[in-house]
Amino acid sequence: MRRIHPDIQDNPDIVQAYAYPEDRPWLRLNMVASADGAAWLKGRSGPLSSKGDKRVFQLLRGLADVIVAGAATVRKEGYGPVPPRDTWAEIRQGRPEVPPIAVITRSLALDLDGELFCDAPSRTIVITCEAAPHDRRREAAKRADLIVAGEEGVDMRRAVAELHQRGLTKVLCEGGPRINAQLSAAGLVDELCLSISPLLVGGGAARIQNGEPAQVALDLSQVLEEDGVLFCKYTRAVHGDDEGAQP
Repeated sequence: MRRIHPDIQDNPDIVQAYAYPEDRPWLRLNMVASADGAAWLKGRSGPLSSKGDKRVFQLLRGLADVIVAGAATVRKEGYGPVPPRDTWAEIRQGRPEVPPIAVITRSLALDLDGELFCDAPSRTIVITCEAAPHDRRREAAKRADLIVAGEEGVDMRRAVAELHQRGLTKVLCEGGPRINAQLSAAGLVDELCLSISPLLVGGGAARIQNGEPAQVALDLSQVLEEDGVLFCKYTRAVHGDDEGAQP
């Protein structure tokens, strides 16, 4: 990867480039989009990705305490357990060898007999709400660490607070667009890592946020480039009384 932003050295250490802050909880979104803002191509994000994007994707997973995704993303992208990686040994010292996946779902329409719930080295977490079907909640509790956060829908602030209480403070969210929008509307997003693919898609693909309106001011803190793909890191802008505030 080559330098664009003046604060990034040539051939940068991407572990350091994407390190979490040590002094507070942190919620990071990681998404890929086309040059015209599409979050997927033919219904999936994979066709927008690149070799560099896949490296960043895996690194961000290794750095995280927990990986959060909405149930629609889990189904559409075919999520399975996170496999251990030798390259993560140093960055995961003192933590489980892989981060758990936390699935956000109101309906609990999940394959609870699938490998994500039966073969995961770190027990999968399911985050739902009181309105979820009680029989499905009982089944989910047998196969996952169940969090009930909210009444009619998942309360994102409560959900993230529950993760923090479990010591999972370095949070990586992989979407989808509706989950991203809800997190932004709740004031919970600290950082956006966005890979921009040199591709025009058009059509009706969603943006990386789709749903609740939210205006979150961001500062561009880093840009890397490889093979025409831009790897942008934005952090939430801090102004005046907001400095040091917790979401």
